[in-house]
Amino acid sequence: EVQLVESGGGLVQPGGSLRLSCATSGFTFSSYAMNWVRQGPGKGLEWVSAINRYGITSYADSVKGRFTISRDNAKNTLYLQMNSLKPEDTAVYYCQVVITTTRRGQGTQVTVSS
Repeated sequence: EVQLVESGGGLVQPGGSLRLSCATSGFTFSSYAMNWVRQGPGKGLEWVSAINRYGITSYADSVKGRFTISRDNAKNTLYLQMNSLKPEDTAVYYCQVVITTTRRGQGTQVTVSS
């Protein structure tokens, strides 16, 4: 069974940093591209970042230069380092993988507020 478990969210002041983690199981993590997506209050799902199985990364313009996606294939874990956080980054963050269908975890809440 595919499982994705996000953690690391919380309340942070503008300009602060957080590191999100996504622990995975039930599939060959190293073989799949992984994504982070987010859903802000009253908004739809927004793609944030992706990393393919070769480690090549891509970012939404809104987070480029501030967020860094990475993966540890030995630990089957995906990360998102978020720096210079802004109030508009407030959202529930999900890791996502497409295995036959799109799979997401339960999400982790990130709130950026003073």
